[in-house]
Amino acid sequence: MESSGPEPEVSKVAVRSSVIESLKGWSLSGVRIRKEELRQKITMPEYLRLAMKDAIASKDIDAGKRHYDFTAIGHDKPSLPAPESPLVVFINSKSGGRYGPELKVLLQDLMSEEQVFDLLKVKPHEFIQYGLGCLEKFASLGDGCAKETREKLRIVVAGGDGTVGWVLGCLGELHKAGRDPVPPTAIVPLGTGNDLSRSFGWGGSFPFNWKTAIKKTLDKAIHGPTSRLDSWNLVISMPAGPDLGTPYSLKRSEEVVLDQDLKIEGALPEKVSCFQGVFYNYFSIGMDAQVAYGFHHLRNEKPYLAQGPISNKIIYSSYSCKQGWFFTPCIADPGLRGLNNILKLHVKRLNSTKWEPVTIPSSVRSIVALNLHSYASGRNPWGKLKPDYLQKKGFVEAKADDGLLEIFGFKHGWHASFVMVELISAKHIAQASEIRFELRGGAWKEAFMQMDGEPWKQPMNNEFSTFVDIKRVPFQSVMINGE
Repeated sequence: MESSGPEPEVSKVAVRSSVIESLKGWSLSGVRIRKEELRQKITMPEYLRLAMKDAIASKDIDAGKRHYDFTAIGHDKPSLPAPESPLVVFINSKSGGRYGPELKVLLQDLMSEEQVFDLLKVKPHEFIQYGLGCLEKFASLGDGCAKETREKLRIVVAGGDGTVGWVLGCLGELHKAGRDPVPPTAIVPLGTGNDLSRSFGWGGSFPFNWKTAIKKTLDKAIHGPTSRLDSWNLVISMPAGPDLGTPYSLKRSEEVVLDQDLKIEGALPEKVSCFQGVFYNYFSIGMDAQVAYGFHHLRNEKPYLAQGPISNKIIYSSYSCKQGWFFTPCIADPGLRGLNNILKLHVKRLNSTKWEPVTIPSSVRSIVALNLHSYASGRNPWGKLKPDYLQKKGFVEAKADDGLLEIFGFKHGWHASFVMVELISAKHIAQASEIRFELRGGAWKEAFMQMDGEPWKQPMNNEFSTFVDIKRVPFQSVMINGE
């Protein structure tokens, strides 16, 4: 008689496989996301895609006009219908675990090649100037499809906090130029911390089953509600010297006149170098930025070590110990002592136009100006403060669109670690609508700064001060909520 032993096991495997397959492609609300329906909603007509591609490649908005002429819109043919929810995706293929190339191929299959941009090849300002410029040109010629596509457009950024901030900064230029509406932005978290992604419900890491989850992400990107996000303009004024090794979001600019309402002590240099940029989550000075700077360069020099968010965090923690972040109290190096040796802080408080000096505690070795509730992979070092404490300190409840930054300090790595697990609080220093940091070298030859996860080394000068001014950008970014 033939044995029937193996059959139940095969049956179990078949059933399990069937269940898994049946779950694929379903949204969190239980509605199945069909590939063809999704593609139809988000894919632009071919003539618009090709026109934008040519305009970007040629850096000329008129380069794609031949595709418009070919459709004969405005003559004897009706305008083509615009997609229900057109999307454009930017991918940083160097972020996080280097998922970018595979994700790019999958996204191109879900929409079109021309709507998915690798940031190593096409910069966001190029897309905005030439790609969107091409759509706007067609709309001005009477192309209803191009007009509606431009008005409905939404952006998805696949990358870390620095990448998201870079794209948001470029999108903000649309408002400055009177080219509204500014497309709202969704996020696919490919970075290490992903605090912007966490703050707007897109999660803290790229999902393990990302090939399945990406359809859900795109579905949420086209249907999700929107909210507002403050952004902050940062200006560095320093004695003239060589270019800083700054991130994409910080660029050399013309000389900026410092706020005359705040008196400057000491002489100013004859020649000044200025750099400007925008941040969305945080700016920091001190040991945390020094650790981030070392990790950033190690990852670039040895990319094989950065295979994903988990390995990144392990390396980051190890580098923190190597840099002395956890052993600062035991080290005599002046470069590791309190920031009050080199730093002065002035702020404008809520509903105030007057500058006030703020004392930096001598124990603080890292100072952070935070815009969101999420810092260092989802922690909230400012904390959920009780009403009586808020009233006592003159603070208000922190929000991402309240026009205020929360300023706090870390003493050393152990203090930061205990803050992150909410055993103790950070050193609450101030809430401010405007900030000025003044740095003077002394025993320090250099300082370290970072802005939304992008660090750099800041040279110090013993004779002249370096000023860092932070002021809210009048326009608020529009974010798509993932939850």
